[in-house]
Amino acid sequence: MYKQIPLSLNYIVLIIIALAYIVPFLWLLSNSLKTDQELFSTPITWIPKHFAFSNFKDAFTQFPFFEYLRNTLIIVGCNLIGVAVSNTLVAYGFSRIQWKGRNVIFIFVLATMMLPFQVTMIPLFVLFTNFGWIGTFLPLIVPTFFGNAYYIFLLRQFFIGIPKDLSESAKVDGANEFYIFSRIILPLSKPVIATVLIFSFIHDWGDFIGPLVYLSNNKLYTLSLGVQQIMGATDPQWPLLMAAGVAMTVPVLVIFFFMQKQFIQGISFTGIKD
Repeated sequence: MYKQIPLSLNYIVLIIIALAYIVPFLWLLSNSLKTDQELFSTPITWIPKHFAFSNFKDAFTQFPFFEYLRNTLIIVGCNLIGVAVSNTLVAYGFSRIQWKGRNVIFIFVLATMMLPFQVTMIPLFVLFTNFGWIGTFLPLIVPTFFGNAYYIFLLRQFFIGIPKDLSESAKVDGANEFYIFSRIILPLSKPVIATVLIFSFIHDWGDFIGPLVYLSNNKLYTLSLGVQQIMGATDPQWPLLMAAGVAMTVPVLVIFFFMQKQFIQGISFTGIKD
């Protein structure tokens, strides 16, 4: 019989794993506070000799950071609404309502997860060009109101785990499906909804290929494209690039830090159910 692993050893392993994940961000933070000369000096230094906090000021002023931030927040905010509305409704239909061909259609929905964006990019571009949407936010926002296979799967699996007796009792009292969905299912599904919204935020906040394909006007650029402009310059200002990278990473870390409980619950409670 195997002996139980000491608790201290578990903590040591977890600390080592945590350091492996946090070291790249600490290196990014360190470089964002260095001068251009110190950034490329050898040997490398983890702690800057002179903290160049002006890098953050320059990153916010030497290119339209806040304009790109506004564009990013518009896309992210609209997509969060689209994800919350469309995916919960579709998942409810696949999990709580009996109708002919439900499981077959659900398999087709899951099959779309095997198609990467690179495969559908050209057909979608042609479609949105015919709609006259290229050069606007619409190609990045409207599709989220039609559901996402992965999010639908997570929500459906969670909804299946909610006892059906709650719905049956509500129906006996005269409640319709929308009342059951909005007043019973959604309040019990806050962890998985928070998980889906976190996934959506992380994807849309750092999305690069979508804005690159659909946004032809630099006044509509997102932060990811704005940072790419710094990299693509003839003389890239690397400290400013590092500072902008820190500014883009911090919101994701803050949101995950404050919502990690809901995130973990949503993942752990979403199992494979029949």
